[in-house]
Amino acid sequence: MWLPMVCAMALLGEVPAEPIQVYDLTYTLRFDANKPTEVADAWDHCHAVATLQGIVNREGPSLYVRLVESRGLNIDDYWLKRMSEPGQWLHGRPVNEIRDIMALVKHYRGRINGAVVYDPRVPATSNLASTIAGVENLIAIRYDPRPDSLYTMVVTIGPRLPVVRRLMNEDGSPMFTGRGTIPGTDIPSTGSAKCDAYLWLKHLYLDTGKVDATYAGYYIDPWWMRYPRASHPNHHTLSNHDFFVARKGWFFDLHVWPDEAPNDDPGQRPGTDLETLKAMLLSAYRQGGKERMIHVGGFTPWAFKYTDHGNAGGKHGGVATEWEMVRICSAYNAYVDADAIEYGAMANASFFTHFPLRDSYSQRWVTHEELRARGYLTAEGQVNFDGREFMIFYVGDFDSAAWIYQTLPRLWDHPARGGIPLMWCMTPLAERRAPMVLDYLRRTGTPNDYFAVADNGAGYLNPGMLHEPRDISGLPCGLAAWAKHCQPMYRRWDLTITGFIIDGFAPGLSAAGLDCYASFSPNGIVPQKSPASLLHGNMPVLQFDYDLGGAPEQAAQVVMARVGVRKLPFHWFRSILNSPDWYASVYERVREANPRMELLDAPTFFELYRIYLKNNPQAATGRIESAL
Repeated sequence: MWLPMVCAMALLGEVPAEPIQVYDLTYTLRFDANKPTEVADAWDHCHAVATLQGIVNREGPSLYVRLVESRGLNIDDYWLKRMSEPGQWLHGRPVNEIRDIMALVKHYRGRINGAVVYDPRVPATSNLASTIAGVENLIAIRYDPRPDSLYTMVVTIGPRLPVVRRLMNEDGSPMFTGRGTIPGTDIPSTGSAKCDAYLWLKHLYLDTGKVDATYAGYYIDPWWMRYPRASHPNHHTLSNHDFFVARKGWFFDLHVWPDEAPNDDPGQRPGTDLETLKAMLLSAYRQGGKERMIHVGGFTPWAFKYTDHGNAGGKHGGVATEWEMVRICSAYNAYVDADAIEYGAMANASFFTHFPLRDSYSQRWVTHEELRARGYLTAEGQVNFDGREFMIFYVGDFDSAAWIYQTLPRLWDHPARGGIPLMWCMTPLAERRAPMVLDYLRRTGTPNDYFAVADNGAGYLNPGMLHEPRDISGLPCGLAAWAKHCQPMYRRWDLTITGFIIDGFAPGLSAAGLDCYASFSPNGIVPQKSPASLLHGNMPVLQFDYDLGGAPEQAAQVVMARVGVRKLPFHWFRSILNSPDWYASVYERVREANPRMELLDAPTFFELYRIYLKNNPQAATGRIESAL
């Protein structure tokens, strides 16, 4: 019913000249994993459509895809409906459904130059194809001569798209072999066809400035086809490519550990993937990352490659591999828009990027007069604990546009939201790929919903890797570029708290790093590697404490155990993707165990904490022992 409903809306208002074209890709989710041709078709159709969508949506919102499903809800339908409500962006805009992929290609034939065909024997060429597609307005198509393959339907028969770029030799042999010199260059082969392919891309597209090097996609290559059920059927994350194609970005899928060969290229010398990645990141830094930072969408494909999970074939754990990947990226002024497995698939970001955001979205901070009136401050300006201890929930993990896109229809629309104060921690970077979600949250929030920033700012990086000396890269300090990147997004959304900073394997924040955060997050930060408490200038710093999970009873027990050993009367707890009624149940059980515990809203919590620090020099200077 979704299509007639949206079409009916077109009768209620002014009809724009161009309807939205909707293509339903959900058929690609129904493959039989035991039939390689069905798996291959799912991959091929999603890849071709994503690259096409990035091209045709570059100048305006034209093509909308239905693909992402989660817990019985089609997420793409949900957001199209929200954007089509009375008074919203797409209200009254007509919708046309395109029924099959041949009709889709024919509809947009005048806006594409042809195809870039890649080699299934060298899976890395798929990411080369996505890169070239954005630069040269081509559809990415995997070579497959089967009579009913997408290649045959679109290139050999049907529209007969011209093959403008072929990532294999004319005689059908592999272009990248891992021997001799890298084709078209005088660069000696790395001994790995995979890494040779990426260095070819670096040499011809990054080094030459053909791509916008500040946009990169870290998305799995066709290795996915070997284990398509290792995660959800949309976790090829091909639908995520459209945004980076629209931005003329570059794509990669490389291992980050120097002490092992990756499972998708076991014959390479260990560390060759990492050397290749560092070379590409350095080129991207030189082409624009020095001033603008580098937006890396995607994440370690830990269920498929590079870790010790299942068939992934590595010896390092998933979290360790995540932390190492982020540490390496950070050394080159790159941050991660973390499309991690579970909720990592996202469609239509190239469409959403045209959503008309307001210039600013405000939030209220608390005044000292209000704190006195509510009994939290004495007449002398001291915190009035009155036997109480204060706590706050970090409501996460919303550090990725994809996770925000998929999970908030369930969590934000929950009927219990607004019952207790919650600090919703979102990446403001989502204004690039999911701006309508952030707008929706601000339009529909209650007085008990307050917004802070997810790890680690406007993107996930290790800020300790930005200040000198910079391990791995040896590059100059990147703190000024990070502040310049974060400040406008924090300003637009009136964000003044960074609710969590993952330091991972990187150093903690230096004094210069703390100065950097104070310039855009003046009301507080919560790092991993810091003293238990600190006042840096006027910015309160609180060391992170424990994560909460499981049943509310278990989480409440963790809270009470931590409160019993910590020496500060301010307590921060993080939880991931739990619903508002879960937090309410945890707090109810905490209060039953200790009526002195009080859950605060974010402005009250951090302002009281700042006042406490100003009146307690031992706490302000980090001399209170940590209970971690």
